[in-house]
Amino acid sequence: MYIAMNRFRVVPGYEEAFESMWRSRQGRLAEMPGYLEFHMLKGPKSDDHTLYASHTVWETEEHFKDWTKSEQFRAAHSRTGESKVQYLAGPHFEGFQVIIHEDSKGQRLTEAA
Repeated sequence: MYIAMNRFRVVPGYEEAFESMWRSRQGRLAEMPGYLEFHMLKGPKSDDHTLYASHTVWETEEHFKDWTKSEQFRAAHSRTGESKVQYLAGPHFEGFQVIIHEDSKGQRLTEAA
């Protein structure tokens, strides 16, 4: 399993616009093989920003890479430049290979070397 995250540092006062943009976006992830789930996370506020992170779960890193090269990816990101949201900097990407995955009952579902 592979988790892809982008962190966004949104300037104070633009949180509502940022959240609205994500709520109204046309999702194309479900069209992709290997896609499992998506989360948009809202983190702590600082004096100069509110932290958000997008979080997608994929069967493999290759499935994620295929997404980034796909027509669905291009379509999902085609209106990025139209955003009125202000950021401290561009999104910061982080990718993770899952080595341990447990369910709510404590059952280990994944363990990779």
